[in-house]
Amino acid sequence: MQNRPARNGQHGPVLLDDSRARFRLWAPDAQSVSLVIVGGDTLPMQANEDGWYSVEAEASAGTQYGFLIDDELQVPDPASRAQSADIHDPSILVDPDAYQWRNPQWQGRPWHETVLYELHVGTYGGYAGIERRLQALADLGVTAIELMPLAEFPGDRNWGYDGVLLYAPEASYGTPEQLKHLIDTAHGLGLMVFIDVVYNHFGPDGNYLHRYAKHFFRHDQQTPWGDGIDFRRREVRDFFIDNALMWLMEYRFDGLRMDAVHAIPDRTFLPELAERVRAEVEPGRHVHLVLENEDNRASLLGKDFTAQWNDDGHNVLHTLLTDESQGYYADYHRDATDKLIRFLGEGFVYQGHENRRGESRGEPSGHLSPTSFVLFLQNHDQTGNRAFGDRLIGLADPDALKAATTVLLLSPMIPLLFMGEEWGAREPFLFFTSHHGELADAVREGRRGEFAEFSEFADEQTRERIPDPNAVETFESSKPDFSKMANPEHREWLELYRQLLNIRHSEIVPRLEGSKFLGAQALGEAAALARWRLGDGSELRLELNLSEVDVQLSPASTNARLLHASRTTDSEASTLPARSAKMYLEAAQ
Repeated sequence: MQNRPARNGQHGPVLLDDSRARFRLWAPDAQSVSLVIVGGDTLPMQANEDGWYSVEAEASAGTQYGFLIDDELQVPDPASRAQSADIHDPSILVDPDAYQWRNPQWQGRPWHETVLYELHVGTYGGYAGIERRLQALADLGVTAIELMPLAEFPGDRNWGYDGVLLYAPEASYGTPEQLKHLIDTAHGLGLMVFIDVVYNHFGPDGNYLHRYAKHFFRHDQQTPWGDGIDFRRREVRDFFIDNALMWLMEYRFDGLRMDAVHAIPDRTFLPELAERVRAEVEPGRHVHLVLENEDNRASLLGKDFTAQWNDDGHNVLHTLLTDESQGYYADYHRDATDKLIRFLGEGFVYQGHENRRGESRGEPSGHLSPTSFVLFLQNHDQTGNRAFGDRLIGLADPDALKAATTVLLLSPMIPLLFMGEEWGAREPFLFFTSHHGELADAVREGRRGEFAEFSEFADEQTRERIPDPNAVETFESSKPDFSKMANPEHREWLELYRQLLNIRHSEIVPRLEGSKFLGAQALGEAAALARWRLGDGSELRLELNLSEVDVQLSPASTNARLLHASRTTDSEASTLPARSAKMYLEAAQ
């Protein structure tokens, strides 16, 4: 092992050689800190400048340890690379170089080739369970899997957004080496692997930072989860940036999906994170940074960040497919056709426009490449945040859903599928946790209380039918039943997704770099014509009708080639049938 001195300010332990390590903790509010080696010594740590404590100790990979704060509270390392059991238990010293990569030459894939597949690791049976399904996903046409958050959370069932030890992969899913093996195996099949990271809050159980590093947070800024994180502090910024670099460099993830960055009030943090990543990743390697951002800050895209989840696109398609208008869908149900046109023709729906509360949000986006937007019909939020985890296949007309799937998989935006979507899985995806005691009660009642403003849940007895997030059966019922894939109904959906992804990879992806929006226009209520200029000068043309009646249109150009029609029709017809879509490709003149 090479001697690896710790970078000044680096969070977490560093192995100096096979038998010695340096341990560090930023604890500016502690009077004393000691290193506790499980089954060994308790060593006082030296107080350094700016609130840092450090000590070198005899320790090798696999050593369990913790920190004793003021001789009264033992805590795990907030930058623990692995936990011996759960979030309150000792941390494990890990050698980040121990894993021998089988595909070290992997450089990733260009962004325009991306077809994302979001999944929850626990419902697949951990890292090893996912490995068993990778070949099938690659054969389908998926080019990247996206794992919901892995940071250690309380218990062994959780969506992952309650993580508190951000450097430690969840122990119930497998070991760090098994995670690396999963990523390595995916790379061998040509699949990228993304991870969802949460840098806007910590979970409600197991976060000890308030005890010894109060200035990690700021009381003058509140988020939906409590005090905001104080990104003004160098130690805090480095904690998260180093975490991003760990996933990308040590685990060789191909990209990050950054959760709800609109809840990060410091507007300088994200550009710095992107700059540090671009500077430290090896030249020639494709690494992609993707945002979830309700603020629709188009100015972050195209340079610092690769793309953003397009909730606007999902929301307007969802309300047209289901006619739902409660909650945030109210912003999209009103003037839905106009919003459909703006989404298809410019990317974001809200580009400084006012919502139903008179609040404006967003920035102009029509100048961006369509590949700056990740489009989806379902994801963990849009399915799991429903009271009963309903999937879209049980909410929408099948023909209309096939038309929307044509938009998802053949538009120049980057498609994201949610686990099981491709074969029409009907198992719900519910909100689940494994909290205990008062916190479990609070989460259960809070979950049910979220739906009190919805008319169908106004009755308390109805709300009590909403599944308890902490019940084991809530988690178990959220697992896709892969044994059903061979059923005729599911085979039909799987074949549709396979067919469309084959068209995407053969006809669209080779032309996708340099693509541009050319705008969209209404064909009628819930119907639109959209056009995009592809990188080779050809034009992609979508005819979409999500209404219940046929609409009139001009015949396609004689130079246009029909790539796909969601319903069998005469391609020269002057009407577009109800609940249908057609995609044409016209060669450059």
